[in-house]
Amino acid sequence: MEASLAGKRILVTGVGQGIGRCVAKKLHSFGVEVHGISRTQANLESLAQECSGIKTYCQDISQWDSLKVLVESLPVMDGVVNNAAINILEPIVDVKEESLDAIFATNVKSIINISQTMARKMIDAQRPGAFVNVSSQASLVALEDHVSYAASKAAVDQITRLMALEFGKYNIRSNCINPTVALTDLGLLKWSDPAVADPMREKIPLKRFAEPQEIADVIIYLLSDMASMVNGIIMPVDGGYTAC
Repeated sequence: MEASLAGKRILVTGVGQGIGRCVAKKLHSFGVEVHGISRTQANLESLAQECSGIKTYCQDISQWDSLKVLVESLPVMDGVVNNAAINILEPIVDVKEESLDAIFATNVKSIINISQTMARKMIDAQRPGAFVNVSSQASLVALEDHVSYAASKAAVDQITRLMALEFGKYNIRSNCINPTVALTDLGLLKWSDPAVADPMREKIPLKRFAEPQEIADVIIYLLSDMASMVNGIIMPVDGGYTAC
């Protein structure tokens, strides 16, 4: 897998922390030319100190026009990881329009924006490639207070299927992973309280939450040539939670 990635050029969103940061650092260690987007400059600066070879861009991906300008300015990629996402926890009866708009702008519209822009560049260059979209188990099962986030991730699943269908003829693969709770800042927003976390953990056959590195490993596999016939899958990485 490492050999099949060396020398490639891959764009990763949400590289400032969590899963995206793990993906970027591991790809860099494999000899990949990594381009990373985050909306937080301080996180990009700390990442640059750890991996000086990663090319970073400070950009709020919810901003359609400026994001498109950025992606159009980048060189053609061999792979894209649409990882960045936000969550606002609200029960259905309390969902605010601004919350819904913010989540969909970041979690859904940015994926279409980045993918359509980079796919055009790949197609024009006749360059095969791979997209990996990071969804969630929340797209597959009902989780309390997650309605806006869950709806956005269900959209990501279907966007991935359509990308696989429409890009496949150009030898561009598109796949989606659906992690369980990962021990990132976003994951801990909901799951740091033992009263909330313990019942969820008990429903996972492996009886634990995921480490960011475990999610990153699956993303990197799907980017690699080892997954050359894998296209259009919605892949839970959840310790068996959605199997029960």
